[in-house]
Amino acid sequence: MDNKLVYTRITDKPFGAVLEKLEKLVPEYQFRVLANHDVRATLAEKGIERQPLNIIEVCNASFADEALKKNELVSLFMPCRFTIYEKDGRTVVNLARPSMIAEMMPGAGLEEIAGDVEKTLKKIMDAAL
Repeated sequence: MDNKLVYTRITDKPFGAVLEKLEKLVPEYQFRVLANHDVRATLAEKGIERQPLNIIEVCNASFADEALKKNELVSLFMPCRFTIYEKDGRTVVNLARPSMIAEMMPGAGLEEIAGDVEKTLKKIMDAAL
């Protein structure tokens, strides 16, 4: 399922292996993992059970600086995010598409930056699978 908002890939590889590989690859593409939110663990603290789901926040300082110089409101959409979860026995990985930021902020001149970021994050995601 790909659309303007999300780039999705599904694999038979185990959740943990995909999560580990994704985190390992991010720095190899000059991005940094800022946070790894373990949603399953967070909900478990409140007595709610669910399948594994992690939200991985990543950033490239140069891209971030360039985008922020064009329009500080882009900060509302930062950092970039991957989600990883299990569904029907398979591992699903999603990328919130940076290109949608440029669409939501027409005239800000973010198209090229957002496109470059999205291209790189797709490479990371595909390599993790």
